[in-house]
Amino acid sequence: MRVADKVAVVTGAAMGMGRATAELFAREGAAVTLTDIDAREGEAVAAAIRAEGSRARFRPLDVSDEAAVARTWADVVGEHGRIDILVNCAGVIGPDKPTHELTEAEWDALFAIDVKGVLWGTKHAVPYMIEQGGGSIVNFSSIYGLRGNDEFTAYHVAKGAVTMQTRQDAATYGRYGIRVNSVHPSTVLTPLVEGIAADFPGGIAAYEEVNTTHQSLRRLGRPEEVAYGVLYLASDEASWVTGVALPIDGGYTAR
Repeated sequence: MRVADKVAVVTGAAMGMGRATAELFAREGAAVTLTDIDAREGEAVAAAIRAEGSRARFRPLDVSDEAAVARTWADVVGEHGRIDILVNCAGVIGPDKPTHELTEAEWDALFAIDVKGVLWGTKHAVPYMIEQGGGSIVNFSSIYGLRGNDEFTAYHVAKGAVTMQTRQDAATYGRYGIRVNSVHPSTVLTPLVEGIAADFPGGIAAYEEVNTTHQSLRRLGRPEEVAYGVLYLASDEASWVTGVALPIDGGYTAR
């Protein structure tokens, strides 16, 4: 019960790492609000959590819509009286294009979710956290929020922005007892990745070999392995930890 009686909000919680995080938080005692644009899957995840005896509610949300984020957070506080933990997980990958091929529309669409989603989530959670005397925010970045490569330029630049937003907010809000940290996964076997791997020449085994070449641990990550890192940063176990960029990457950034 590492987050017992905490009120947690997890964006992008209908699948993948967001879902694993929401499920883990619920098992560890939190009252969890799951948000996502996929209402059917989100409702199903919340229902499954409740069926196991934990507390969960789904609220549909487009994190790029500031007014919708503000309303949703107000609804959570109206229901629970506070927001102790915010996990900004919602994100998209976008087009695999280098800088000179990207259109303004492609860039803006990705940044609206991956960067503004973190901005709006944090902006509208922080006042509640200040009033209640503290809180914990965990942002999902990526190993490519720490270093570059030659693929998915817009996504990697966006994750770099999330990394810097995390550090800036950690520096700004520590005086109020608010901790802000980020996690940086490498390739994780989410439903999205499973679909990509299935179409890869040679299937998932070949995909795993190619995508773990630069890792010390030569396998893909699992969503729950990332979720446990998020749980630590969100919990009181990390009460003196803020501004940290935590790679959960099989040793990719160690090499």
